[in-house]
Parts: sequence; structure tokens; C-alpha cells
Amino acid sequence: MSTQSADREYDSVDVSSLQFWAMGPQERDVRLAELRRNRPVSWQPPAEGGMMAPENDGYWAVTSHELIKHVSTHPELFCSGEGIQMEEIPQDILEAASGFLAMDGEKHMTMRKLVSTAFTPKQIKKLDESIRERAVGIVDRLLDLGEGDFVQNVSKQMPMNTFYEIAGLPEQYRDQAAHNADEMAGWNDPDVAAGREPAQVLADGTIGNLTIGYEFAELTRSCPRDDVWSNMIDAEIDGKSLTDEELATMFVLLSFAGNDTTRTSISLGTKAFLENPDQLAYLLEDFDGRIANAVEEVLRWVSPIMTFRRTATQDTELGGRQIRKGDWVVMFYASGNRDETVFADPWTFDISRKPQGHVAFGGGGPHFCIGSFLAKSMLRHMFDQIFHRVPDLSLTEPELLVGNFAGAVKRMHAATGCPVAH
Repeated sequence: MSTQSADREYDSVDVSSLQFWAMGPQERDVRLAELRRNRPVSWQPPAEGGMMAPENDGYWAVTSHELIKHVSTHPELFCSGEGIQMEEIPQDILEAASGFLAMDGEKHMTMRKLVSTAFTPKQIKKLDESIRERAVGIVDRLLDLGEGDFVQNVSKQMPMNTFYEIAGLPEQYRDQAAHNADEMAGWNDPDVAAGREPAQVLADGTIGNLTIGYEFAELTRSCPRDDVWSNMIDAEIDGKSLTDEELATMFVLLSFAGNDTTRTSISLGTKAFLENPDQLAYLLEDFDGRIANAVEEVLRWVSPIMTFRRTATQDTELGGRQIRKGDWVVMFYASGNRDETVFADPWTFDISRKPQGHVAFGGGGPHFCIGSFLAKSMLRHMFDQIFHRVPDLSLTEPELLVGNFAGAVKRMHAATGCPVAH
């Protein structure tokens, strides 16, 4: 762990407090912009909201696009195996919640390979029609309801059911598993906590999905299917099958990754188009020709995962600052996606941007998001159905989650106009 000394004074611009993370994205970016322009690597006090008294006395905030990519693509200098979140979290919860995200080297690549076979472009192409049909059904229901919570009725439904369908999870588990994942994302949010201590919220969500993961592993062993989970049950690493504990931990991770990020991108992406009718009109002029680039701009705009931590494996230099072995280094993806040196007018939603180069799926390297192709397919079909069939859709301002990890939307009311037949 790092230590505070005279040459590492805390930066005058604070990005660690819960007060900072309770701000809206554009308000937060006033501070982040000052850092990425002038001090793209800054020494910050420990993040507020952790469950334990900090053992370290700070971390390095990395806010520029260039340096985020550097950290991401140099795992030999900045490892994941000592944790990925910027608060102090008990080791047992950390291991259960992070899965192979908090692994390095050969073990990480082996576990990743087991899962990634289900998310290749070839496999996603096979799922394309079922994803389209699911999008049709979701918008059918939205039109039937006429109004209601867009997050609950629309955005949540696509990733939850698509991922759990790929995994083979029975329907009776899905809502609870998605709810548990929400608690893991929102343990610092007072609304999500509902009077509980943050540690209890994270423990409830993590243990809840561990329990489902164990039951799912047992169910799959007794009745194997042709899906990714059955393949993992059958897989061997160095001649050994995955334990139920390893499978349950994997389920915890994939439930979070498979639900929250795409849900947020559907919610805030739809809102961005409605607030920028010129961009929506431009998209609809040539939907098939422009949707791929539009999805990339949505991902840049939304930045559904805002931060990820690494730990320095050795003394090194980053952005002109001396990093010591054991220092925490936190990448601020939301800042990298607003970097003026890469994106002209970064607070302009512009689906014709070329090239994209966002870091919404991470800045490259061994931890690049394995679900990126699946996420893009879901976004493409949801935007197709929403904007072609609900031309009079209106959305209220989103209620955003308070926290430094997931830029999630808790609620956003929707009202529909006259439907368009599909």
C-alpha cells in the first residue's frame, strides 16, 4: 500500500467525495476537465463510502484518454488482481463480486476464454434474430402500457433476458438475480440502501447472486443443456473442472456485467436522441447505414462504467508522475470519453463522429469487454424498434445512481404517443 509524503499532496480538485459523485455527469466533468487538461494524473484522497478504514492514503486519478489506454494496455505495470474498485472492500466480498475481472495473467485468460466463446461475432450473429424478436416484444409491451418506468419496462428487459437466455438461467431466477446485481452497483446510493449500511447492501446483493449461482450450477450438473453454462460445467483447467464456488463467482460477475451496462446505455442513449432531434432525424434517414456509428457515439456519450482500478506492480512513471509499487491507479473512463484532444466538442452528441475511439468498453488490453458485440446488437435492435415505432415517445429526466463505478439510471418515466405497427 502507498504512503502519503510531502511529494504527494492531495490535488486541490476533489474527485473522491460522495458529494462529487452525487453531481450530474456534466457538473462532474467541470472538475475532470481541469484535471485532464492540466494534471491528467493527480493524487487523490481515499474514496468516500468504503466499508473499511482505508489502509492506503490515496490513489492516482487518471483522467486523459491517452493515459487510460496506456494503463489498460500495460497489465505488466498495472494489475487487476488486487482489486478493481476504488474503495476499501473486504477481501471475501471483493473476490466473490469481481470474478475474473480481478485476475491477471494466464488464469485470467483461461477463465475469460471459457466465457468469451459465447460472445464472439459469429455467436452473436446466430442470436441476432432472437434479439430482434425480443426488442419487438419489449416495445409491444411499452405501447400496451402507454406510460411507466422506462428503465423497468424497457431498458432492463433486453439485457436481463438476453444474457440469462444465453446462460440458460430459468425464468424464475431472473428478476431476483437482476435485482441483486442492482444492489451490487448501488451500494453507496441512499435510495438503494433503504436504511441499510453500504456494506450490508453489497453483501446482500453479492450473497444473493452467489446463492443463485450455486443453485444454478447444481441444476446444470443434474440436467445439462446446450448453452454457455453447461459448457463451463464441462470445462477443465489444468485437468480440473471448475468448482461450484468458481462457477457461482462467475455468475455474480456476469449477472452484473450482463445487466447494468447495456440497460444504462439503452436508457441514456434513448434520452440523448430525444434531446437531439437533429441526430435522431439523421439516423432515421439511413438507419441501417448509420446505426453502427450511432451506437458507438451512444457508448461514448453514456460511459456506463465510469471508473476501474488497477494496482502498480512496480515503480514506474505515468503522465510525468512517479508511481510506486502498490499504488492504486484509477482510470476515469467518463473523463476519457470527454477528452477534448480526441473528441471535438465532446459535450455535443454527434453520431457522425469519425473515428470513435471511446473507452466505454475499457481502453483495450486483456480486460477489454467480452460482451461488446452482444451489447451493440442489443442497442441496435432496441433503437430500431423504439425510434421506428414510438415516434411520440417522451422521457422525464433520469434519476441517476449515486456511486463512482456504474453510471446507472434508477428511474425514468416514459409516455408514448400513437403506435406504429411493426
